[in-house]
Amino acid sequence: MFAIFKREVRSFFTSPIGYLIVGSFLLLNGLFLWVFKGDYNIFDYGFADLGNFFLLAPWIFVFLVPAITMKSFSEERKMGTLELLLIKPISIGKLVSGKFLGAFLLCIIAIVPTVVYVFAISNLGVIEGNYDLGVVLGSYFGLLFLIAAYTSIGVFASTLSDNQIIAFIVGILLCFSIFNGFDAVSSLFANGETQQMVQGFGAKSHFDSIARGVMDTRDLVYFISLTALFLYLTFQRLKQLPR
Repeated sequence: MFAIFKREVRSFFTSPIGYLIVGSFLLLNGLFLWVFKGDYNIFDYGFADLGNFFLLAPWIFVFLVPAITMKSFSEERKMGTLELLLIKPISIGKLVSGKFLGAFLLCIIAIVPTVVYVFAISNLGVIEGNYDLGVVLGSYFGLLFLIAAYTSIGVFASTLSDNQIIAFIVGILLCFSIFNGFDAVSSLFANGETQQMVQGFGAKSHFDSIARGVMDTRDLVYFISLTALFLYLTFQRLKQLPR
């Protein structure tokens, strides 16, 4: 597994794609939070708060994570190297785990520079350092769980076709549906309890709960289960492919 993991990380940073993806994430966040006028602009918001970043980041990752994962297996299939990997003395589970962890690490690397925003917010407040650190840590924690789920979805999507563009589009559709689809469907119901139940199937309600600084076991179990489900589907999909 570690060999696959190193191979994935090396492939990202020996080509421009890794730098491009990390740079795109930081650029988009920086522009929307600090430059462009609008709902996400922190200066227009009027409060020294990182809430807008955690509203924006999940939507950027809906597109960014599939861009990272689209080549995980689709490129291997197109190049004819997947068959070679499958016949090597490495289990499919370790192969999937290595691909998943490699893509997940790149997403973490993209997030790390945003810690600068915390110090910026701390200095922007009327009272320096007057911000809720618990909420910020909870939001980062929730974002990591959400990214893990997105990554497992993107890796699964990459097994569905040897065309990276198709894998990218399917990954976006699946990530968007899991994050916001159930919220949209819940609006069709008039009953409040039914709305909450439907929203509970989506990732957005669980992410919002963690982002409030509330560590509920149900939210953690949801993201772990969602990630494990799509990794399992990836495993089953690879088992069905001809060797």
